[in-house]
Amino acid sequence: MLLFGLPFGLLGLLALAQGWHFPQALPPAYSLAALRTLGAADSELLAGLGRSLLLAGTVALLATAGGFGVARAVARSRWSRQWEAASYLPYALPPVLLATLVQPFIIRLQLSGSGGGVVLGLLLVALPFATLLLRSFWSVQAREYEQLARTLGCSARQAFGRVLLPLAWPLLRTTLFQTFLLAWFDFGLTNVLSVGKVRTLTVQVFSYVGEANTALAAVASLLLVLPPALLLGLNRTALWRRPG
Repeated sequence: MLLFGLPFGLLGLLALAQGWHFPQALPPAYSLAALRTLGAADSELLAGLGRSLLLAGTVALLATAGGFGVARAVARSRWSRQWEAASYLPYALPPVLLATLVQPFIIRLQLSGSGGGVVLGLLLVALPFATLLLRSFWSVQAREYEQLARTLGCSARQAFGRVLLPLAWPLLRTTLFQTFLLAWFDFGLTNVLSVGKVRTLTVQVFSYVGEANTALAAVASLLLVLPPALLLGLNRTALWRRPG
């Protein structure tokens, strides 16, 4: 717990510190000026937090729902191994290079510099990732459960909604959590495809660091790590569930 809390403590000190230079162990003075920016009516940090939550949440929902269906199609395909291997292709390139390659298509779709273009670019990475995570669910056992439900009188929709979805929910929850984190912490794809117009928290952190604005960079970093920490707390029962 101490190791887990150290980064948060350091970011808190950086957000409050004034004139803190090496080799001083602690800040000589403290100020709430950086934190007061969160209360401003036109707070760019709160706007960035809202953009990040909207983009990451949208990507996570679309990638998880789409990955569930794509994983089912891959599992039932005669070329399932080839499709599964193709799912790793987006990770063969750095995010910035991948964004540069797909940017001409984003421009043709008139989505350059928009949230829709960023979501589409992030789905190119998040959807294959969700497919790989959910591929393990669509085993022979899942197919047998579905066939049993149909034999007992369920329609295809009932078998999907009342049998398959409850069985897959723990894995779907994990996939939702992982794809949210993937989109939440992304910088390369977002920065290139948005051409600086969609300022998420990650983009703001790098911007403040480049400006040597340590206090605002620390506040933005605290906002950046807070939602994943809350999600980890909500998801802890699934991650640390004891057998039996």
